[in-house]
Amino acid sequence: MNTTFPSRIELARLVVQRPQSKFASDLSGHSDSVAERVEGRRVLVVGGAGSIGSATVRELLRFEPRELHVVDLDENGLAELARSSRSEGRVRPGTRLRLTPMDLSGHLMGRMLGSTEPYDLVLNFAALKHVRSEKDVFSQLRMLDINVVAARQLLDWLTDLGTSHYFAVSTDKAANPVNLMGATKRAMELAMLDARMTQSVTSARFANVAFSNGSLLDGWLRRLEGRQPWAVPTGTRRYFVTAEESGQLCLLASTVASDRSIVIPKLDPELHLRDLVEVAEEVLDFLGLRPLWCTTEDEARLRMVETTHATSWPVLLTPLDTMGEKNFEEFVGAGDILGADHFEDLRTLHTLQPSPDRLDAFLEKATWLLSTDGPVSSDDLITCLHLVVPELMHTSSAKSLDARM
Repeated sequence: MNTTFPSRIELARLVVQRPQSKFASDLSGHSDSVAERVEGRRVLVVGGAGSIGSATVRELLRFEPRELHVVDLDENGLAELARSSRSEGRVRPGTRLRLTPMDLSGHLMGRMLGSTEPYDLVLNFAALKHVRSEKDVFSQLRMLDINVVAARQLLDWLTDLGTSHYFAVSTDKAANPVNLMGATKRAMELAMLDARMTQSVTSARFANVAFSNGSLLDGWLRRLEGRQPWAVPTGTRRYFVTAEESGQLCLLASTVASDRSIVIPKLDPELHLRDLVEVAEEVLDFLGLRPLWCTTEDEARLRMVETTHATSWPVLLTPLDTMGEKNFEEFVGAGDILGADHFEDLRTLHTLQPSPDRLDAFLEKATWLLSTDGPVSSDDLITCLHLVVPELMHTSSAKSLDARM
């Protein structure tokens, strides 16, 4: 098979159905405010080697920070970020780009922060972001650790060190969550928006980043490379943004948005919610292929063996019956209040906070669940999260995404 793939940028634009970034005008209109917050400053990006973090790093470099320090566990991802940033000529002479392989939840993070002058702006992208990661109690505990406890510990360190601005990315799944991933990100929002924090704090919820690392669409391309069938859930609609749009949104949310606000994109469900089966068909058509719809994994694998010419591709249609999945996406949840807009294609919202006593009780319980040597169950985690996320309606299922192609 001799298929030449178009770039991920081209494919992402096909999926979002926009030739240009939706947020380019907002970035242009607020460029002076962004420059005031970034130019000549010391900026730390935690989890910056992932798809959204690296896209934001590329946007930050345009505004010439004095130092841009990127921390991530993914050593290979950091190397690629350095290579691509320098190959594209994004690192200006006045910017020191520093990359450190580091775990957000490790004690070395605190030691590193305390060994240097305070950062002016910190952006946190470190997260367990897949519903797929809810497979057992230990992966769920890791999710609670990274998404909530370690993120709050980072914020506490930064408060003590005098950092003035902090941003952490959230997810649309934090709005009316039905899974632990969304609930932990909702709890993260509440922990960081705590009125007792002394710095300016902002967050952002947004859509799927088309062809981001580990995403369903990224998986489609990897299946092509490996001559393996695709899989796509039926009856499922999703919002999409490009990697560039995700970086611009996070840059604006971290530098321009008002304190204690959460930024969301202005996306119309009638115009922008995409059915995943239709998206799969469009991407295949763009690649010069037609789908061979299948209803079982065995059928899809057999059709793959039989497909000897690059004119068609097996696609397994699956029901949306695995743990924690929604058939649609939303950005505004119970208790969220939309604020005044000063953007064209973004909106801000504020959210009701639990009492300080309740938030502290939650953090204490979450820390105990992570540190105890005794048995812990998924129900214990759900009970803990209900202290601050009572709207969590966890959908259980015997079927996990890991049981699917």
